[in-house]
Amino acid sequence: MNEAAGLRQRRPLRPQVITEDSLVQEAKEGTTYSSKVFRVTFLTLAVAVAVPLLGVTVLLDCPLDPQPISLKEPPLLMGVLESNTKLRKAERLWENQLVGPESIVNIGDVLFTGTADGKIIRIEDGEIQTIARIGHGPCGGREDEPTCGRPLGMRVGPNNTLFVADAYYGLYEVDPDTGETKPLVSTKILIEGQKLSFVNDLTVTRDGRKIYFTDSSSKWQRQDYLYYVSGLMKGGADMFVENMPGLPDNIRLSSSGGYWVAMAAVRPSPGFSVLDFLSEKTWIKRMIFKLLSQETVMKFVPKYSLVVELSETGSYKRSFHDPNGVKVAYISEAHEHNGHLYLGSFRSPFIGRLDLQHV
Repeated sequence: MNEAAGLRQRRPLRPQVITEDSLVQEAKEGTTYSSKVFRVTFLTLAVAVAVPLLGVTVLLDCPLDPQPISLKEPPLLMGVLESNTKLRKAERLWENQLVGPESIVNIGDVLFTGTADGKIIRIEDGEIQTIARIGHGPCGGREDEPTCGRPLGMRVGPNNTLFVADAYYGLYEVDPDTGETKPLVSTKILIEGQKLSFVNDLTVTRDGRKIYFTDSSSKWQRQDYLYYVSGLMKGGADMFVENMPGLPDNIRLSSSGGYWVAMAAVRPSPGFSVLDFLSEKTWIKRMIFKLLSQETVMKFVPKYSLVVELSETGSYKRSFHDPNGVKVAYISEAHEHNGHLYLGSFRSPFIGRLDLQHV
């Protein structure tokens, strides 16, 4: 074997040519690889979180049994219903001196209301005085309501006595001077085989001989009001107004012969309506209430405030709005007195007052 044969033949080295196209290709390959790694990592984390969460939601009990509700498309907030900020002209009275003045009545210039801590109070010359309490202490949080009581709807009878609907105790007559309470209808008594669980509002005939009152549920109590979703827009012998732009709460007479209606929640249109979105999606509602408390859910409820005035035939006459609840929120009632609209609330720590001459 000669020396030449024993040597390996080597190929000449060719210089590598680097062009812009090759750099772009390398960059694309690197980006594609990074994108794949990100997607895999993200999906892995999502599965790691979703699977235990799904297991928990399946195992947890749901405190409600929501039923699907069929709602029509909400009416457009146009014309008389067009959004405005007129409620922001309201003033706050007795702020932080009371909580949740749900319903408001007057005897002369003296105001009366019921509060979230179970009190029935009298407001005269700007001074607040507790005149009665239907339940008994302790009174503090929502868990105390069944024993503390929660006065909701309130009306004045022909003899200037107060008729009060307490969510837990029933219908009572209250002497506004002495504070003496007299039970008229107890929640302990069955009505047509059904118990009263959520006595809400009432009205009295002009002669004072009849009282009509509402019981919002035979299953859920006032403290569970967010759970009571299956009875929405049910019942009623005659349809006076349908498909309103929100969920009507208390209804009170207006000086024009019509009615003031406070909306507990609003169905914005145009816009996104949580109420309409969830109306038939019972599985989402179950998931929400399995994972979140009522107080937490309330934080996600839009604070859009709305009061409408209806004519005696049910047509819209005017509307007052506070789109973000900046000045007044969670309005439960609009009570007209001496040219002002007194605004009750089931949560706010004040009574709102709107001058009707300047809106």
